[in-house]
Amino acid sequence: MSGDLASRLGIFARTFVRATPTEVAAAVAGAGYALAHWNFAAIGLPTLAEGVDSDCFARVRDAFDEVGLAIPSVSATYNVIHPDAALRAHQTSHAVRLIGLAPELGADVVTLCTGTRDPENMWRAHPGNTAPDAWADLRRTLEPLLEAASAAGVSLGVEPEPGNLVRDAPTAARLLTELGTDAPIGIVLDPANLLTPATVARQDEIIGEAIDLLGDRIVGAQAKDVVVSGYAAAGTGMMDYPAVFAQLARIAPVPLIVQDAAEADAARVRADLVRWHAAGPV
Repeated sequence: MSGDLASRLGIFARTFVRATPTEVAAAVAGAGYALAHWNFAAIGLPTLAEGVDSDCFARVRDAFDEVGLAIPSVSATYNVIHPDAALRAHQTSHAVRLIGLAPELGADVVTLCTGTRDPENMWRAHPGNTAPDAWADLRRTLEPLLEAASAAGVSLGVEPEPGNLVRDAPTAARLLTELGTDAPIGIVLDPANLLTPATVARQDEIIGEAIDLLGDRIVGAQAKDVVVSGYAAAGTGMMDYPAVFAQLARIAPVPLIVQDAAEADAARVRADLVRWHAAGPV
């Protein structure tokens, strides 16, 4: 991820929950970011935009355009392998609509959660996630989402998450291989998701292996940190971020989106990421 970082550094819009898109955009700009990963939860609406009319999409785009910010990606996260097939189908229909409208926001990536068999928490691991029927349900659910992405001219973004079916780089690589190079899908790489407090000392090796496997299919990256309790804002945990940037320099420039930062800490995280990127590995 060489070149200027500031112009492709963003943050989750839902870091700044406000009543209107204008207020969210102002808060993102006030913290110094150039981009925002959009989620309708930032303005108190459902992530999958159920009941959200196209005029609201236009208002979001206008609000960010007004302050010179871009929306490279939008969240369509739901549990795509939820054990309740009827619920899964219902949410998929809303996700299909959201994918079709994503270009109205200026986004070219729509992010997904590859899901879990846990019926209550889509980020929590479950023994059933490794069963063949879970993989079959993922592939089945992806079919209409991929069709919608192709029609809209956007890519789906899958983020390896330790609690989800696509839990690591090899599982992500398997999915990409099965779908083929023409499928409108790529990887959102969050290096912290690949690490734990027990493995963070091997971060160069682990992140390097992920980039070897996924590099040319990475469509976005995220920044947070590894702590004993799980994850926290970049710079508050155990990761060596100059070394992370050295690894990310091996891929084409993509948006880097800050996650798990409190609103009050957002400007600090941005400043540190820019500084670490400029400094290089120590």
